[in-house]
Amino acid sequence: MSTVYNAALKRDVAAGKKRDADEAGEDSGKVRRNKQRVLVLPSRGVTTRMRHLVNDVEALLPHSKKDSKLDSKSDLSILNELSELNNCNDLYLWLSKTPNGPSAKLQVQNIHTMDELKMTGNCLKGSRHILSFDAGFDAEPHWKLMKELLTQMFAVPRTARRAKPFVDHILTFSILDNKVWFRNFQIIEKDPGATAAAEAEGSEKPKRAQKGAQPEPTLVEIGPRMVLTPIRIFEGSFGGPTLFDNPEYISPAAIRRAARQEKGNAYTNRVLQTQSYRAKRDRYKGQESELSRSKVFS
Repeated sequence: MSTVYNAALKRDVAAGKKRDADEAGEDSGKVRRNKQRVLVLPSRGVTTRMRHLVNDVEALLPHSKKDSKLDSKSDLSILNELSELNNCNDLYLWLSKTPNGPSAKLQVQNIHTMDELKMTGNCLKGSRHILSFDAGFDAEPHWKLMKELLTQMFAVPRTARRAKPFVDHILTFSILDNKVWFRNFQIIEKDPGATAAAEAEGSEKPKRAQKGAQPEPTLVEIGPRMVLTPIRIFEGSFGGPTLFDNPEYISPAAIRRAARQEKGNAYTNRVLQTQSYRAKRDRYKGQESELSRSKVFS
């Protein structure tokens, strides 16, 4: 009987402690687990390099989910349903805060994946990273909005399920020529124990830091690399009123069309020159001058 009483008493005490902890957490603003995810989803017809870039981005984001390729390119509203099913709030290539927006459409250029760069840097898969933004992101409103979208996508929550509990690399976003340049660097910190041992052995290297100062970390690039060109920023998710339209953006289709038109103009000019030469030759063919062979030797 005493055993039953002790078990019931333990249950009551545990329930009271749990209730007190819940009340204390509500009062003190306890950090809740962030269950939001980033959906990584390419479209069909992408190249091999683009597919490797998607894999590299997925490796950088432990709070991401990868889905199969999307067939439809016209009806992008179905991505909102996919994001809702996968509990995601951001999308790759289209940066979107689902389901209400805003969203941004960007063009990815100058792609270099981790496999082809062969950099010496390295980091643990699933580790968290530091986001570093250029000062230009605070200069204009559309860059501020772009900074918030990139933060929503690349910032790994502290309570992510697959995230490691330490930081060993940094993601940098820089603005140059009205484009966003993305780089990934490893943070290498010098071992203070090894530095102290070298000083104790009487190393002849000059002491650059004062005694007791922390050694400065160094950065080594890991990859991948890419350049993001903003095209448009919409108020809604994958549509809606346009908040920003890049006037300097020229679509790849327009560039190809201009190249074909220039090539066609060159061909047209050659044809016109040939026709002009033939017309001139035919015009003077029937007229014989006084110094022609038939009149001189007749």
